[in-house]
Amino acid sequence: MTNADIRTVVLSTLLKIAPEVDPQLLRPDRPLRRQVDLDSMDWLNFLVALHEALKVDIPETDYARLVTLDDVVSYLEAATKR
Repeated sequence: MTNADIRTVVLSTLLKIAPEVDPQLLRPDRPLRRQVDLDSMDWLNFLVALHEALKVDIPETDYARLVTLDDVVSYLEAATKR
């Protein structure tokens, strides 16, 4: 999967969790949870949904690395190549 493909999956997954989000307004280098006002349960649901959509394991120990949209996309891109 390409970076663009993964970004599309990430954004569509995010919209399922937070449908009020306008993806055009997201800053890829800013903390994602703050931009879309996700609480910890929504964030966990988002990560689980990404796992299901991409068949990529995201260990809880890696959650702290997933801060920005770019972080999430880069992490998933690397994970899909393993």
